Amino acid sequence: MQGFAGFMWLLSIALMIFSGFALFDAAVRREDAYRAADKKTKPFWMIILGLAFVVNLLFPILSFLPIIGLIATIVYMVDVRPAIRALPGGGRSRRGSSSDGPYGPWNGGR
Repeated sequence: MQGFAGFMWLLSIALMIFSGFALFDAAVRREDAYRAADKKTKPFWMIILGLAFVVNLLFPILSFLPIIGLIATIVYMVDVRPAIRALPGGGRSRRGSSSDGPYGPWNGGR
């Protein structure tokens, strides 16, 4: 039984890392990218993935709630993330450089 408990502990850690990565990935994407990809909104996915991460921290792996959180995380990683990454710029929030003007980068008239 000790081997099974160790396996379940490793599986639980893997699920926490997986849901944590999905939560971080959702946090760094631009809000308008979700609407452009027609995949709900950023706050919706942040709440769902945040709840999945917290559930994985609090409940054992064989209970009902972590399985629901795993399904939500898989939906984000398989459906939402690829749709957002397919957009120009990958949906990542970017800060402009100091040479950017109102219509794009200023290149000194070259």
